[in-house]
Amino acid sequence: MAPGETPRLVAFPGVGRRFETSRPVRLGDAAPSGRLRLDALARILQDVGADDMADAGLDVADPWVARRTQVVVDRWPRFGERLTISTFCSALGATWGERRSTLTTSSGASVEAATLWVHVDLGGRPVAVGPDFVRCYRPSAGAQRSSTRLALGPPPAEAESRAWPLRASDLDALGHVNNAAALAALEDELRRGGLEPRSATVEYVRVIEADDRVALRSAWSGDRRRLRAWLTGRDEVRLAAEVAGVAVPPA
Repeated sequence: MAPGETPRLVAFPGVGRRFETSRPVRLGDAAPSGRLRLDALARILQDVGADDMADAGLDVADPWVARRTQVVVDRWPRFGERLTISTFCSALGATWGERRSTLTTSSGASVEAATLWVHVDLGGRPVAVGPDFVRCYRPSAGAQRSSTRLALGPPPAEAESRAWPLRASDLDALGHVNNAAALAALEDELRRGGLEPRSATVEYVRVIEADDRVALRSAWSGDRRRLRAWLTGRDEVRLAAEVAGVAVPPA
């Protein structure tokens, strides 16, 4: 997908495993406006993926790291609404799998997401997906392929920059900043700019370590309806994101 394009996400093929569950949008998931935040969405997607693996009898302690997340929003779920969530494996490679998820509510909210996960060892190096995983998820993935190449470039020289201090609570069991925690920085920039996201692509370029001195860089375009943002550490891009949306009044 080229920068600036709305993600096109595949539908469930009608065969293979599809896991369904539900949960409410809780207070800690919601922005001041009441909508589900991007970081909360990422956490929900991560948790539901683990619940699916546990339900399938697979080891949820087996480490996977997010490489890319794409989101398309028809209407955001809001605080107090109950989410119906369905998820399936939409593509599968030697060391990675793509998980497609749909979140809906009875009021008509709808969010589509796809996350590319890379299977790693405890040192963070990609390793082959196990045979049990392949047997479980190959039917829905079929021959579908999803590119693992990253498309979002580095920040331009004119991008604004500010420090983004890390907290101990940002770190996960692998000892680096969790993909959901990293999106708190993106939410902060969206709030400052008055933008409610309608589509987003987030690429996790390199892990953010606990001792990194992180900067949040941003560039706005399209009458401030499109945001490009980066988290950098030691002058290297660790996360890149592109978000398009609609202007919202301050909450």
